[in-house]
Amino acid sequence: MNILILSNRDLASNFALNLLIPKLIGAHKVHLWLSGKVGKKRVLPEQLSRLKFFEQDLFNQLLSPLFSGKKIDKLKGFESFQPYLASELLEVNDINTPKTISRIKDLAPDLIVSIRYGGILKEDCINIPIKGVLNLHSGILPQYRGVMATFWALLNGDEKIGTTLHTIDDGSIDTGKIIKISTLDVQSNKSYLWHVLELYKQGVVDVFDTITSIAQDKKVLKLAQPKDNAYFTFPTNEELTVFEQQGLKLVDEQELLCFIRKNYL
Repeated sequence: MNILILSNRDLASNFALNLLIPKLIGAHKVHLWLSGKVGKKRVLPEQLSRLKFFEQDLFNQLLSPLFSGKKIDKLKGFESFQPYLASELLEVNDINTPKTISRIKDLAPDLIVSIRYGGILKEDCINIPIKGVLNLHSGILPQYRGVMATFWALLNGDEKIGTTLHTIDDGSIDTGKIIKISTLDVQSNKSYLWHVLELYKQGVVDVFDTITSIAQDKKVLKLAQPKDNAYFTFPTNEELTVFEQQGLKLVDEQELLCFIRKNYL
């Protein structure tokens, strides 16, 4: 199949793409477009600014360039994906503009796969691929629609977090038909970012298995969601304070260093 992957320039996206793209090469033509951010530009609370530094700024500006040309058994920075792609790796933040829609039509993807992409796809984009659009959401649907679903699950004291692979059928957010939910036991001594990274190990397997089924014209079971659940947005200062008061952390530098050493260096 001809597949367009939409993702984001952050650590978790890079980790997920490293797990997915090598599995697709050979059997599929793969294109990769990245957003530079999630949502609109805004002033972030101090805690979220710190999280952004570790998962975006530090990774993109310092670490990702260092990972180019590393050993084959280590993970790659974004630019190192280029030799495996069927077209130029692009940063695309205006996914719904006429110019971008025309570019997608020129690519003629059979399938679009979204993993942490920063924009909301609208109908003109969604209607292009003949085999539809898939999204891997880092939360359990329909309970946790919206952004930072893992944060809200941890804040609520859930014993399990999860990913949901679902279709994108219209311009609404996280409301498509559910294909697969995979869960992970919460480890209260681990950070929010650690949990997010761990989720993608199984989440990417779910994406790959579904792509394989679609390519083989096998039936993919899809279950419609109820439409009455809340939508979560970025936490406020007060909610971030409660998170910390519960002994939870957004990011732990030592955890992150261990993750980088194990997977990239």
